[in-house]
Amino acid sequence: MLMGEYHHNIDDKGRLIIPSKFREELGESLIVTRGLDNCLFIYSPKEWNLIVSKLKQLPFTKKDARSFTRFFLAGATVCEFDKQGRINITSPLVNYADLVKECIIIGVNDRLEVWSKHNWEQFLKTNEDNLSNIAEDLFLNNIDA
Repeated sequence: MLMGEYHHNIDDKGRLIIPSKFREELGESLIVTRGLDNCLFIYSPKEWNLIVSKLKQLPFTKKDARSFTRFFLAGATVCEFDKQGRINITSPLVNYADLVKECIIIGVNDRLEVWSKHNWEQFLKTNEDNLSNIAEDLFLNNIDA
């Protein structure tokens, strides 16, 4: 399970250090793609293959399925770690997530998310008052299902 929050800077060439704790769990390579909420999602190849298999099951005749699949797969790229434990994030992905300098890397169970400091702080501020209600609704609905 990937979990925790780390702060690292992205350099002018789009290189970002992935914490060693995460590198050990992800393996030698990983897949970076556009995530939801203006962050990036990072998957191990194993988790990526599970996601792709689910996307293949979506009906291509549905506009929403086509739109999401395009959004999710078009920016996806395979990355490998350099000797310093960095990955090179492509400029379209850097621009999508507004990564300028300080980045927040969080473990979210089966994936990592990379946030700009500004977007992460905005997310926390926007959701802090609602998280108790969200948790209650999610767990109640899950138990009742």
